[in-house]
Amino acid sequence: MNSNFRNIHIGTFIQLRVKENNIDLPRICNFMKCSENEIHDMYLQENLPTDILLRWSKLLEYDFFRLYSQHLILYAPPSASFKEQTSSKLPHFRKNIYTREMIDFILELIETGAKTKRQITSDYGIPYSTLCKWIAKHNHEELAIEN
Repeated sequence: MNSNFRNIHIGTFIQLRVKENNIDLPRICNFMKCSENEIHDMYLQENLPTDILLRWSKLLEYDFFRLYSQHLILYAPPSASFKEQTSSKLPHFRKNIYTREMIDFILELIETGAKTKRQITSDYGIPYSTLCKWIAKHNHEELAIEN
């Protein structure tokens, strides 16, 4: 499944992970403390409350919140940059944390011709030098696999 960080339908991602892990429905119901119908309803939901999503993340050993973080990294407009306030009591996170899935997504955009390197740097705020490193490393990995 090609990750689409723009349109996140969390129920679909959860259902996919359940299938990948072959988890029995009774075990899910027990862990989530709900009925089979409620589980099936969650699979149809585009959004879920954070407490429920946290339970799913624990059960399926997958950080579903990361999907939303990747969305912010890719699609937050430059005018809405995340400015850190020195007086903030909230935890501080680096904005530019790129996962393997996100790098693959960006490289696929370039490989398919959907976007140029300059469009990627402009649209997503990824430094050109970083993008070039990803491309060089990706090409190196492909050569290693072929040999």
